[in-house]
Amino acid sequence: MPDDPASTDDVVLVDLADRVATMTLNRPGQRNALNAALQRRIPAVIAELEADDGVDVIILTGADPAFCAGVDLKELGAGGASDLVLPKDVRGPLPPHTKPVIGAVNGVAITGGFELALACDFLVASDRAHFADTHARVGVMPGWGLTVLLPEAIGLRRAREMSTTGNFVDAELAAAWGLVNHVVAHDDLLSYCRGLALDIVTNDQDGVRQMLDTYRRISLTTADDGWRIEAEVSHQWARTRLDPAQVEARRQAIVERGRGQL
Repeated sequence: MPDDPASTDDVVLVDLADRVATMTLNRPGQRNALNAALQRRIPAVIAELEADDGVDVIILTGADPAFCAGVDLKELGAGGASDLVLPKDVRGPLPPHTKPVIGAVNGVAITGGFELALACDFLVASDRAHFADTHARVGVMPGWGLTVLLPEAIGLRRAREMSTTGNFVDAELAAAWGLVNHVVAHDDLLSYCRGLALDIVTNDQDGVRQMLDTYRRISLTTADDGWRIEAEVSHQWARTRLDPAQVEARRQAIVERGRGQL
């Protein structure tokens, strides 16, 4: 597989057409794993698109074969934890925004990549998509809202199962559980998402953004404390119990286990 792009800016590609921006994570050789450069670039691009008057809808996807394999465990295992631990006041991987973000999940969405998918307003999955939460298997704690957003999407008991087993959920089961809105053939994923995005574009955009803001405000009336608790646990764990050497030791076993389930 190819190496990382030479330019930091190239870790996220943007294509704009018909007021729809398609934002593609571009570390295919690393299954779009979240190294420090990609973690910095994702919110920067979202902020740029939020400020662009020519954009109404954002589609977030990954360069095949993966959506996002989570935090780059090689970087973390090499001692790069300080660059990969979010500031405590950051709520999720995406900055505050008003425009709809459609997640086009084209392959695996694992752990931090799963949280990135959950941060989208809704999800469409390729028939090749798989989802897993391997935080406990790696020995890290979620900090991008997984313990808030996953139960909201699929229910508390299913969320507990995913987080404590680390097992993969395929696209069809994800749809049955309510995690994704639609499952489509892999080659049709982006065109299907563009169709939904163009439906949104034809609406009154102030109305669209007010609807999303209302949904977010209502969700926080019950989830706000959950975000605070997760942030406290995540940062305490990172300071006192995160062991990069153990992460590196577990990494290959996690990769092999995932391959066995896909």
